Amino acid sequence: MDHIVKHEPSFPLLQVGLAPNEVLVAEAGTMVARSTTVAMEVKLNAGRGAGAWAKLKAVFIALLRKMVGGETFFVNHFSSRTGGWVWLAPAMSGAIRHMPLRQSSIVLSAGAFVACAGEVDLKLRWGGLRALLAKEGAFFIEASGTGDLWITSYGAIDEIEVDGTYVVDSGHLVAFDPTLTFGIRTAGGGVMGFVASGEGLVCEFHGRGRVLVQSRNPGALVTWLGRVLP
Repeated sequence: MDHIVKHEPSFPLLQVGLAPNEVLVAEAGTMVARSTTVAMEVKLNAGRGAGAWAKLKAVFIALLRKMVGGETFFVNHFSSRTGGWVWLAPAMSGAIRHMPLRQSSIVLSAGAFVACAGEVDLKLRWGGLRALLAKEGAFFIEASGTGDLWITSYGAIDEIEVDGTYVVDSGHLVAFDPTLTFGIRTAGGGVMGFVASGEGLVCEFHGRGRVLVQSRNPGALVTWLGRVLP
C-alpha cells in the first residue's frame, strides 16, 4: 500500500494513500486526519472470517482487557470508493516501522500495533501468567498473513537475530517471531539485584528468530513522572 513515514525520528506521522476500495485497519485513537472521501467504520477485531463464537470471545476479551487496564481490541476500518488518504500517529514519541508480511506472522507486545492492510489477520494471543509478571499484559497481538503491517515503539527500534538465547528487559520488548519461546526471570544479582537494580523482570528468549526492542521504557517514564509530579 502506498505510504510514507514523515517527521522521523522522534515524532513520526504515517501517511497512507488508499486506492479505490482498499481497506486500512488501524488501532483506535491513532487517526490524525483523513480526506473527506474516506469513510471510517469501528469494528471489534475477532480475526478474519470469525464466526459468532469467535466474535463473542473477542467481546469478552475486550471487556476483560478494559477492566484490567489494558488496551481494548477495537480497530478502525478506513476505506474509500474513489481513493483518499489517512494520517496516523501513535500515542508515544518514537518510531513507526513498516513490516511487510509474506505468509508469515509476528507477535506484538501491548501498544505496538498501529495499522495493517491486505490479507492480514489480527488475533489475540494469550500470554499467560508470565506475560502478566513481565508487565506485558495477559494478551499479545499476533499478526499473520500477507500484506502491510505498521508497528510503533517508544524510542527507536532495534532488530536482533536470535540463534540460541537472548535476554531483554520486559519494558523494552516490541515484537518477536512466533518461532521463539520465552520465559520470565529476574535480571540477576539475587534478591538485592531484583530489589535495588531497577531492572525487575526480564524475558529470556530461546530458539531462532527476530526480537524487536525499543530504546526507551514506558515504565521508566511513568516512574520518573511519579517523582516529579506534586
